Amino acid sequence: MSFKSDNLLHGSPLTDAGLAFLNPALSIHPSLVALDLGDCMLGDEGINLICGLLPPDGAKSGLKELTLSANPGITAKGWGRLAIAVAHSSQVRVLNLDYNPLGDQIAAMLAVSVASSRTLEVLDLEGTGLTNQSALILLDMVENYPTALRTLILAENNISPELQQQISDLLSEGEEEEETETREVMAREKNSWICQSNLFCLTSNSLAKLHFSISDSSSQMVLVTSGLGESLLAETEM
Repeated sequence: MSFKSDNLLHGSPLTDAGLAFLNPALSIHPSLVALDLGDCMLGDEGINLICGLLPPDGAKSGLKELTLSANPGITAKGWGRLAIAVAHSSQVRVLNLDYNPLGDQIAAMLAVSVASSRTLEVLDLEGTGLTNQSALILLDMVENYPTALRTLILAENNISPELQQQISDLLSEGEEEEETETREVMAREKNSWICQSNLFCLTSNSLAKLHFSISDSSSQMVLVTSGLGESLLAETEM
């Protein structure tokens, strides 16, 4: 069972002080996987608390989905802190930052974060004040560096439709390649299982047989192989 705060916190005047009050409970919640703090009037202190819910790779389980939409009080320093936390988090898969005044500088930091993350699959940057400058950096990232990213939302930014389409096409190609590789791995595993099953049947049948060989004209060598792999060699006179 996951803990979701969509109906409790989104759009509430929580502020950093309110988040600090809730943070001890959030930090020890055993099933906290999604947290929606959109439009909660947060600032940099709130970001510092949130980063504690995104533990470094391998430290412990943490958030898989984080929404921070429409929190204009967060500065470049706070977003930079979040970018570092996301880059090293072993859990986060969805990050919604839409309708924050990020601009190209912060988007560049986030591009580095996405390139470093092994888990982030969805990044929402709708209406965040980006231009073609950011789009070119993001395009270079998805074109030249392997990432887990599958969805990048860039609507309502000053970015040309052509650049948005190029990024979308590259992400789609990456997803198709991953699906093909998954099917190939499954096929190899299936074939390996069939081969091992056939080998087991062949070995079982072979062990159940008696193998005879004639050593010379006066004697017959009889090799009896048991099902347990033990051999008994008997010599009989012709």
